Amino acid sequence: MQPSLLAPPVRSTLDARTPEFQENREVMLKKLEEIETLLDEAEQGGGARHHERLAKRGKLPVRERIALVLDPDSPFLELSSLAAYNSSYTIGGGAVLGIGVIAGVECVIFANDPTVLGGALTPYVGKKWMRALEIARDNHMPYVSFVESAGADLRRSGGGGKKKDGDRSAASTRIEHFAESGRFFYEMIELSKLEIPTVCVVFGSSTAGGAYQPGLSDYNVVIKEQSKIFLAGPPLVKMATGEDSDDETLGGAKMHAEISGLAEYFAEDESDALRQCREIMSHLNWRKAGPEPSLRADPPKLDPEELLGIIDPDLKRPAEIRDVIGRIVDGSRFEEFKARYGPTMVCGFASIEGYPVGILGNNGVIYPDSSEKAAHFVQLCNQIDVPLLFLQNLTGFIVGREFEQAGMIKKGSQLINAVTNSTVPHLTVIVGASYGAGTYAMSGRAFNNRFTFIWPSAKIAVMGGKQIAGVMSIVRRRQAERKGEPFDEEADAALREAVEEAQERGSVALEASGAISDDGIIDPRDTRTVLGICLSIVRNTPIEGTDGYGVFRL
Repeated sequence: MQPSLLAPPVRSTLDARTPEFQENREVMLKKLEEIETLLDEAEQGGGARHHERLAKRGKLPVRERIALVLDPDSPFLELSSLAAYNSSYTIGGGAVLGIGVIAGVECVIFANDPTVLGGALTPYVGKKWMRALEIARDNHMPYVSFVESAGADLRRSGGGGKKKDGDRSAASTRIEHFAESGRFFYEMIELSKLEIPTVCVVFGSSTAGGAYQPGLSDYNVVIKEQSKIFLAGPPLVKMATGEDSDDETLGGAKMHAEISGLAEYFAEDESDALRQCREIMSHLNWRKAGPEPSLRADPPKLDPEELLGIIDPDLKRPAEIRDVIGRIVDGSRFEEFKARYGPTMVCGFASIEGYPVGILGNNGVIYPDSSEKAAHFVQLCNQIDVPLLFLQNLTGFIVGREFEQAGMIKKGSQLINAVTNSTVPHLTVIVGASYGAGTYAMSGRAFNNRFTFIWPSAKIAVMGGKQIAGVMSIVRRRQAERKGEPFDEEADAALREAVEEAQERGSVALEASGAISDDGIIDPRDTRTVLGICLSIVRNTPIEGTDGYGVFRL
């Protein structure tokens, strides 16, 4: 029998009978209902008409393809499923990204959804694709792509310059150019160089840039009378060379399996292709480099169902982060580190699904002492090769004369330094507020953490809406004073209200997740399961702490 961590269970301070708890719970359940509706919409892709058209061609929906290739009864952790929320693109972005188990091997799966613009490469597909490659590289996991793509989304302008009316505003705000494109292909080649297998199943058209997905993969499976791979389709070939051709002779599955040699495996239909994909994965002789679970994975003693009522939907009432910890870790056991020092940062050791983990959680704003404590804890976890879990609920670093004089910048920089140079895997869950540089200190997405998830009621921004609106109001008032102009209080109040509302709307979890700034919104009750899967995933690489840091300003 595996040992357990020798630590006492968390003593809960939560009272599920209070009106506040019940109110929090009801709001959270409503948010989850909304998310469930959006997930159903994402699953529909381009809509019923496109799915019917797909079925008439004997093709399966993208999620059914994924379900059939996975091991029976194994989980599939879908990521960024609400990409493109509140945009002009189809929710989901036109592709499915996730992590699943094929023939006993954990792997990254990236699949074009042909019901959305023929699987074209929209900005959201591109961002999800890059994330898929990043996960495969950082976690040293095999990469499986299900390709059916019409290539680049040609509806997006490739030019610049003046509009017809002479307005250059569109050109002046342009920040992307074709010359910067192509990183996807570089990353795919890097995977193979790093001895990370890349497997491609071509379910339909794979045109232009899409043709390089099989072209740069280690293994290719094509499907009879279905796969079409060419740099230019018959119409473009006709325009470019005057040559008449058809799909099959130009780039059909039979041609690539028998003549060009691009395909290693020829399938009779989609089911056969998925079977062959599983066979490929089975011969990879794949082993995880990291350690297996070493501690007892008994369920929490505290009820995970109560996670629904912990966080105030307005994020105005404080939440005890230990109540979150006690409902996601094994046996609710938590060995707290420096419990009496820097109390707004909770640090300690626990395990999740048998995997040891160091946890940092916020109980309010970060003070100099709590920052120093957290930096120390990050260093310790790197010394003993233990992954770190960051539970974010903070408004940032404390400000004011007293705290500047106490070295808040120095102490905060120590924490950011420690987090930046830490090399054990980082997992981040935004359970409440995530504002300002506190986001960075608690291993935000930009700090090379392995995975970031967000609860439905969470918010992430440079600062709260009220604070942003207030700062802008103060600036306007001082400008008026310098110019000797009267200050319009009524107009300022209206503007403050509008700015606050806009900032609050832009900071909500759905907006952040829609922009693919995290790996997805999760039901609080699923936090333990999601983290358990991720702690398994990161063990495809050795768990090794850093052997050096940048200069700490002491």
